Amino acid sequence: MNAIIQFMKRHYKIIVLVLAISVGLWSFIPKGKNDPEKDKLLLELLTYVIEKGHYNPAAIDDEFSKGVYKDYLNAIDPSKRFFLQSDIEEFSKYEIDIDDEIKNKDLTFFDLTYYRLLQRMEESKEYYKEALKNPIDYSVNEEIDTDYEKAPFCATVDELKDRWRKQVKLSTLASLVQKQKVQEDVEKNKNKSPEEKLAEFRTKQGDKLTKEAEDKFKESLAKKDTITPKTYEQMEAQTRTSTLKSLDDNFTFIKDLDKEDWFGIFVNTIASRFDPHTSYFPPDEKERFDVSMSGKLEGIGARLQKKNDFTEITELISGGPAWRQKELEAGDLVLKVAQGDKEPVDVVGMRLDDVVKKIKGPKGTEVRLTVKKPDGAIKVITIIRDEVEIEETYAKSSIVEKNGVKYGVIYLPKFYIDFENKDSRDAGKDIAIELERLKKEGVQGIIMDVRDNGGGSLKTVVDIGGLFIEQGPIVQIKSAAGKKEVLYDKDPKVEWDGPLVIMTNEFSASASEILAAAMQDYKRAVIIGSKQTYGKGTVQNVIDLNQFVRGNTLGDLGALKTTTQKFYRINGGSTQLEGVSSDIVMPDSFAYLKMGERDVDNAMPWDKIDPADYNLWNKQTNFESAIANSKKRLELNPQMKLIDENAKWREERSKEDVYSLQIDKFKQEQKELEDSSKKFKSIEDYSNKLQFKSLPYEEAQMANDVTLKEKRNRWHESLSKDIYIEEAIHVLDDLQSGSAKKEMTTKLKKEKAVKS
Repeated sequence: MNAIIQFMKRHYKIIVLVLAISVGLWSFIPKGKNDPEKDKLLLELLTYVIEKGHYNPAAIDDEFSKGVYKDYLNAIDPSKRFFLQSDIEEFSKYEIDIDDEIKNKDLTFFDLTYYRLLQRMEESKEYYKEALKNPIDYSVNEEIDTDYEKAPFCATVDELKDRWRKQVKLSTLASLVQKQKVQEDVEKNKNKSPEEKLAEFRTKQGDKLTKEAEDKFKESLAKKDTITPKTYEQMEAQTRTSTLKSLDDNFTFIKDLDKEDWFGIFVNTIASRFDPHTSYFPPDEKERFDVSMSGKLEGIGARLQKKNDFTEITELISGGPAWRQKELEAGDLVLKVAQGDKEPVDVVGMRLDDVVKKIKGPKGTEVRLTVKKPDGAIKVITIIRDEVEIEETYAKSSIVEKNGVKYGVIYLPKFYIDFENKDSRDAGKDIAIELERLKKEGVQGIIMDVRDNGGGSLKTVVDIGGLFIEQGPIVQIKSAAGKKEVLYDKDPKVEWDGPLVIMTNEFSASASEILAAAMQDYKRAVIIGSKQTYGKGTVQNVIDLNQFVRGNTLGDLGALKTTTQKFYRINGGSTQLEGVSSDIVMPDSFAYLKMGERDVDNAMPWDKIDPADYNLWNKQTNFESAIANSKKRLELNPQMKLIDENAKWREERSKEDVYSLQIDKFKQEQKELEDSSKKFKSIEDYSNKLQFKSLPYEEAQMANDVTLKEKRNRWHESLSKDIYIEEAIHVLDDLQSGSAKKEMTTKLKKEKAVKS
């Protein structure tokens, strides 16, 4: 989630405070890379800066020590495939001493775990090589539990070898079954003409079909026709060979890590115990963070994060290849990555950087991701890489008619701004322009869609909120010192005073929550969406640690992102943990999964402060009746009931961590998953039968811009399948005043009479 970092540039006093604390550290300059003195300096810098600058720093005591101990071991051995129970017993002596070691700049615990980890990793190479040496017997009736968090550490080397054997067996089994399926499909389709195959491919892809994917499929037709069938023995041997290569590659990556890299993990574990959004950026990660903040996007258009031993998809970038393709989704865990038709590489346990490198690639090339879906199904998803244009991260709008009344939809992917250039585009200015354009088209209501919007600039939130009210407070901010600041819209002009709906979901976070909360508190807009938004009510500041060491000859020390403020609704309540509760709750696929701030360990608590002084919006007289009407509709809507049932099914499936390692049972498990998911296929096939179109200025651009036309057609197609947008339009219809409806009916009758 994008924290409201740039806003902190205004709060230079915090920076001055942090700079002041560095005076005593300038003379303490270590001599070289991987020098223990440098590590000690980093510990001192980290704890001192956090204690002085954090909004509410936790006490570095025995409880803090226990948290660091648990999190660090989970970070370096999440699937418990390296350390033995005897190692853990040895490490446990330091469980309540880490706080003292931090204060005394003592590296004993880190050194012990680091060198033991290197030893155990070297030993484990033999375990997986032994498991892959001979043909694997998939007829044995056994299973594996992949809930590593609950699994104990192995008591003996034999137990550890067996854990490796089962993990390797699951990986090769999934590959083998996939190979068999591909070969069966080839055999089944070998007598079909290329035209028939292409027609089937187009039907299967439906609105997901892209020109790149179709061209790639055409190229593959001849190649697939010439595939020589392989025997079971050949495929089994091939899966072992490719898995061995994947693991060897993985361990080569690990070997390239030096002690500084592992110490960075340790330091980050300490930082994150203060709260989930406080973290240490080693030099390489700091550079990547700078790039991500610049808005440069490439590859498949997905944001990734580490989740134990897995790489998790956290967000799809609007307009990107994965977003257009519609099979990959937030919550998917990436198990393997393959380049085109090459053998997939197992990325479980691999560093996030290295997984990203494998997924990225030149525009037009193919990448195949083997993912574990939230419901437990294992699926291979093919994506053609492309550029993710910045243009697609900007606000855009569309017009739709219902019963002859026009409504406007504005989609805002993030609250963007360029602080270095005040004349460049920003979300506040762009939304004002879109509102003006929509008014000229005669719309009678506006939908602001901030679903999946992770946040951005706080300034733009205030600007956008001010477009819908006369003037008044938008958000309250409280600093560590307890000082409260209220950010106001001071412009009395109202850009849009008609019916307003704001759409959110559980991935709407930070700045999105501020906008929704403010409009809800004013009773200015009806909030439609998930039960609640993400629940991130904190502000972070990124501090470059290099500024604290004068004459530093060691290179980049990295940076610290620390929580310095909390923001609050104008009614006084925090959005932290609780997020914003929707006025109209609509279930979605993630409704019962743990994906919000409230589900993150060590999240800061909810609290409240005094409310700001504000006046309710009094121009929407049928606010409550519109909400009541919507709730009645949803109760009777069979599609909503199916979506809720699907969400519960996904939640139940997410608890299933046991897989059979017997090939027939494994196939049966996957088939049952596939069959049970077919019940919910109609969710994807739903059509609201509404037609969305671009504004006139954009229609003119599309006449000369084929790419823009294709992008807008895809967006409009997705809106026409969106049941949430449909309900938002119903609500806008209910929000129309009696006189407005009467005027519109009269106007339509006159237009009809003129035409006849």
